[in-house]
Amino acid sequence: MEPRLGRRTLSAAGLFLAGTLAVAPAMAPMPAWARATPESFADLVEQVNPAVVQVVVEKRVAASSKSVPGLPEGFPDGQFRDFFERYFRDQMPGPSEPRGEMGALGSGFVIDPSGIIVTNNHVISDADEISVRFKDGEEYAAELVGADDKTDLAVLHVDAKKVLPAVAWGNSDGVRVGDWVMAVGNPFGLGGTVTAGIVSARGREIGAGPYDDFIQIDAPINTGNSGGPLFNTEGAVVGVNTAIYSPNGGSIGIGFAIPSDMAATVVAQLRESGSVERGWLGVMIQPVTPEIAESLGLEKAAGALITEVTADSPASKSGLRRGDVILSYDGKAISTLRDLTRAVADTTVDTRVSIQIVRDNAARTVNARIGALETEPKVAANAEKLEPTAEAATALARLGLSVAPLNAEVRARLGIDGKTRGVVVAEVDDGKGAAEKGLRPGDIITSVNQKAVDSPGDVAKEVEDASKNQRKAVLLLVERGGEQRFVAVELADA
Repeated sequence: MEPRLGRRTLSAAGLFLAGTLAVAPAMAPMPAWARATPESFADLVEQVNPAVVQVVVEKRVAASSKSVPGLPEGFPDGQFRDFFERYFRDQMPGPSEPRGEMGALGSGFVIDPSGIIVTNNHVISDADEISVRFKDGEEYAAELVGADDKTDLAVLHVDAKKVLPAVAWGNSDGVRVGDWVMAVGNPFGLGGTVTAGIVSARGREIGAGPYDDFIQIDAPINTGNSGGPLFNTEGAVVGVNTAIYSPNGGSIGIGFAIPSDMAATVVAQLRESGSVERGWLGVMIQPVTPEIAESLGLEKAAGALITEVTADSPASKSGLRRGDVILSYDGKAISTLRDLTRAVADTTVDTRVSIQIVRDNAARTVNARIGALETEPKVAANAEKLEPTAEAATALARLGLSVAPLNAEVRARLGIDGKTRGVVVAEVDDGKGAAEKGLRPGDIITSVNQKAVDSPGDVAKEVEDASKNQRKAVLLLVERGGEQRFVAVELADA
């Protein structure tokens, strides 16, 4: 009996232990990120793929040209590459080859069933013929509705005489770093290629234009993906694939897409008028560095420092001045220059906005009626070494530079008109404050600590006042080649 009892006791204990083990280590609830991880993108691909197209362009090229046509002006060279450039370059005829036509492929997507297609401006720029090819093999001639080189977007229209499959814009502002995304396009002409990854960063600036605000992704994308859509897991377009970072020409997992919120606004204007109207304030600005903030007595380095106000502009009419620091625009805080440039550009022309500034250590508010942006000419730089004066060299030794009066002889040598006020930088000491900030002989210093200067003595006085007020740096307004910028130069020990 004892053996049986023992077995029964063991059995009972075993049941008890099994029940305990089943309850005690109960698994924790699955985290939200794990539940959101898609098991497959197949359903999503079937949903959106019919609306993604190949954009086929034909361009007539000269035998002597090896440049890459169609890139927006100022598009970054080097390691930042668009997905279209290298395909074009490989197709370019050599120096000894005759003139002819060059064909290349980009990507695009239908955003309206009536035949409205979105792609990159650099894909279709200067094209002699444009057509689009759908996944089912149908191909249609395309008409350019409008293009915007500043955001590298273009809108096409095809008359398919039927309702076309289309996709919808999503909310890119809601996209977070770590979210899953899917890219569809035509890398190397391989139509309908799908890749997936995550958003690896937001708000990237790569030097492509004044409104850079790219979504960075790690979904593999290559040449031919230009203009293709970036989808979220719900099948909405949250970006337009535009560029990659690549030291070797291929994908290394760093790609850039134009956010859909920006793209949708631009596309809507292009559809309506064929062009984009942007707001214009009429100021030149530069960042507020910690050194500049200290020299102005600001608590922190934030905002946009005005270096120049255009005559008869919304800014000048509102009372904005050189040296003002813009901290808020239309109720939105300005932390970086991009915050201000995008906010102004997105403002409807003739809208009145409130701008908060700091001037002379005091907060102020001005109201400006925003105008329409126009292209402004650039002025070439012209710097020339001058002999320093002994007086200036002694007075400004703490800045690491010396200055000379802006007399008639100097004006003639530098090509400066009689209206320009200030002093000219005569010499810069290597390894000291001025040199570290990039000043060089021939630069014109027009103000120090926001006080106009006309002589080396004026400059010396402002430096001495800054020292008495225990300032660690002085703020110089420097003109070079017709353009002005503020530079905070640290004071060396006396």
